[in-house]
Amino acid sequence: MKRLLAVTLGILTAIGGFVDIGDLVANSETGARFGMRLAWVVIVGVIGICVYAEMAGRVAAISGRPVFDLVRERLGPRVALANLAGSYLVTLLTLAAEIGGVALAIQLATSVHYLLWVPIAAFVLWVVLWRVKFEPMERVFGLAGLALVVFVVAFFALDPPWGQLADQVTSLGPPSTEDWGTYAFFAVALFAAAMTPYEVFFFSSGAVEEKWTPRDLATERVNVFVGFPLGGLLSLAIMGCAAVVYAPAGIRVDALSQTALPVAMALGKLGLVVVILGFFAATFGAALETGLSAGYAVAQYFGWQWGKLVRPKQAARFHVVVLISILLGVAMLLTTADPIAITEYSLVFSAIALPLTYLPILIVANDRDYLGDHVNGRLTNALGMVYLVIILVAAVAAVPLMVLTGMGG
Repeated sequence: MKRLLAVTLGILTAIGGFVDIGDLVANSETGARFGMRLAWVVIVGVIGICVYAEMAGRVAAISGRPVFDLVRERLGPRVALANLAGSYLVTLLTLAAEIGGVALAIQLATSVHYLLWVPIAAFVLWVVLWRVKFEPMERVFGLAGLALVVFVVAFFALDPPWGQLADQVTSLGPPSTEDWGTYAFFAVALFAAAMTPYEVFFFSSGAVEEKWTPRDLATERVNVFVGFPLGGLLSLAIMGCAAVVYAPAGIRVDALSQTALPVAMALGKLGLVVVILGFFAATFGAALETGLSAGYAVAQYFGWQWGKLVRPKQAARFHVVVLISILLGVAMLLTTADPIAITEYSLVFSAIALPLTYLPILIVANDRDYLGDHVNGRLTNALGMVYLVIILVAAVAAVPLMVLTGMGG
């Protein structure tokens, strides 16, 4: 049981990274428009985040320090500042979207407009981040997010056309109803969603919060190689449900309620209750993750006391950054900006910021001064270099594709 609970950091990180509000709709929208033709991007993203999250977790377990802290020390304040600026902007946009996602999930359950729930959701989020210890927070919301496994059950219950879906998975190109521009835009967006910078910062900081040591390397790897593939599986199930229900009818998806509909069709009211619970847990868990990540990045850059291992008074500046970030997120939402649109923009900016995040991690993970004999092996370095090339391509292509396709429209 202890080992099972130890995996919850990976589960929370994976669900927060793969299945937040943007991904709930983005995977559903992708399935509706492209069937399973972009499933390969999710698989590529899962492998990539596993490679770099394993590095980040190993760095934290061996050195006892989070990866962002070492990046500043190893590469200097200027490089770290560029990393901080890019990652904080993406994290702030994502935090706003997640608070909106929590409100949208409550709207599905109550039929009360989501904007009325935004301040309440933000207040509860702040209280949890301020008062609840790391491990209970991680375990409750990480495990509750597993309610989204209902998409896997619903996918099989929908009796999908296996042959047709297999043809789509093996077809590297858009359907006749879409062009290569939109296909490429959604590919970049899905890849950026899998590799969002705050995931590795949260994972390595969480490892320090949990006091991982070299003895915990096995736990670290179980977290990575169970948690992140689980997030990818849920993403594929969401995409698959939309591919079965919406793609044949040519219906586009642009609302959270449409994402839930295939589950309700397959499993009835009970399925709908479970999926709404999953929406709430996933978006609230992602809001916790992004709220903490905002505080982690700023506090670690300036060398402040940080985290939930110490009392709020001892890490006052860290908690102030978290509070200000939440308030900025609420302010964005109260302009009536669509939470889903905010997330889509955050994915574009995330793609741009990816090189600033992952190259420093690769450098630190090869530094024997920090890791000794636990530096990257040849295979890890080879995979890391391959993914750096992919990351650079995604970063260069993100803005031109956004402009040319009108955000995939």
